Amino acid sequence: MKIDSGTTAWMLTATALVLLMTPGLALFYGGMTRAKSVLNMMMMSFASIVTVTVAWVLYGHSLAFTENGNGIVNAFVGGLDALGLQSLVGTATKADGTGMPSLVYSAFQLTFAVITVALISGAVADRARFGAWVLFTAVWASVVYLPVAHWVWGGGWLFDLGVEDFAGGTVVHINAGAAALALTLVLGRRVGWRREPMRPHNLPLVLLGAGLLWFGWFGFNAGSELAVDGTAGLAFMNTQIAAAVGAGAWLVVEKARDGHATSLGVASGAVAGLVAITPACGFVDPWGAVVIGAVAGAVCASAVGLKYRLGFDDALDVVGVHMVGGVLGAVSLGFLAAYPLLGQQGKGLLYGGGLGQLGLQLLGPIVVAAYSFAVTWVIAKIIDRAVGFRIGADDEVTGIDITSHAETGYDLGTVHASGVTVRTPAASGTAKKVDA
Repeated sequence: MKIDSGTTAWMLTATALVLLMTPGLALFYGGMTRAKSVLNMMMMSFASIVTVTVAWVLYGHSLAFTENGNGIVNAFVGGLDALGLQSLVGTATKADGTGMPSLVYSAFQLTFAVITVALISGAVADRARFGAWVLFTAVWASVVYLPVAHWVWGGGWLFDLGVEDFAGGTVVHINAGAAALALTLVLGRRVGWRREPMRPHNLPLVLLGAGLLWFGWFGFNAGSELAVDGTAGLAFMNTQIAAAVGAGAWLVVEKARDGHATSLGVASGAVAGLVAITPACGFVDPWGAVVIGAVAGAVCASAVGLKYRLGFDDALDVVGVHMVGGVLGAVSLGFLAAYPLLGQQGKGLLYGGGLGQLGLQLLGPIVVAAYSFAVTWVIAKIIDRAVGFRIGADDEVTGIDITSHAETGYDLGTVHASGVTVRTPAASGTAKKVDA
């Protein structure tokens, strides 16, 4: 097996960066929830690492990134040649020695599958049974993520058509956003939604999580070139540009609309810019990244309010940021794509391309969103009927951390974030009742 040591070293680093994004997401989401739900929210992300890793090793890589020998079937799903990953041991991605070990490539793609599943969890904060969520992660990754990854990246029908998605705007963010919308409709609204304040309980935690996401996103985007070259450098720079501009644009909208700029806004704006540049980072010029970041920050800042007008309880704005931002980034390539990588891909309108690529950039998000929404709704309904997907109202009010995990995120002696009543020894040795 001949490999390129520089490429391999970079891809090992990029893989670690992308994996770090899921704990970063756990902190980001955890800080945005109420204190009585922070541990459960973070556990949902960590559970995704466990279940998706096992599924990926057993059959995930094979179904997403191998061929099955049947042209019609292969347009929709991969083959079985890499079950258990044993066939990847001792092999490389390129026979001429310019690639990396196949297992490194597989590990890199695994981290994408993990965070895609974890992203969905933010929509149903406070109210999903943990066991049902664990079951959902395994099923959803198998029947939604793996086919979509194959369609766009693994040689499937959208890949053959020339749909451009450099690092996952369609495969990751639109896919997760559409699934999040379906899941919120099945589980319903939180107790007290719109009547009670459900503010983020720990904004420093949100900013820490956003910082880790931003840091890991360089591996997410630049690593998707799968090489150490000029395109990786372009993707790296565009990632930074869009994140910074997206954060600034969100703050401008907040200031104009509400009269103040917030820490939650700067974190959300950075993530919106990162989401939108993800499908485009290796295809567009740096000035295009400025445009994409600005549009994403401004539009997503407005889109997060759709849940109140339309009546769906997307707790942590997965739809407003990830689905909307992903669509903006994907469609932008129909106008701004300057460096198509494959023969079937085209330039955008502003670079002399025709309407064909714009049509493909509309087709990809529509197809993936429709498939993800429909199949997620069915999966969630079946799980709900079989084992129950939502916790009881009393447990939700008490706090899912204490009722589902027998833990609280903050134990400050007599003060518990769950709001439950505890008893502690008083100075005299008698029991003293404390209402937290």
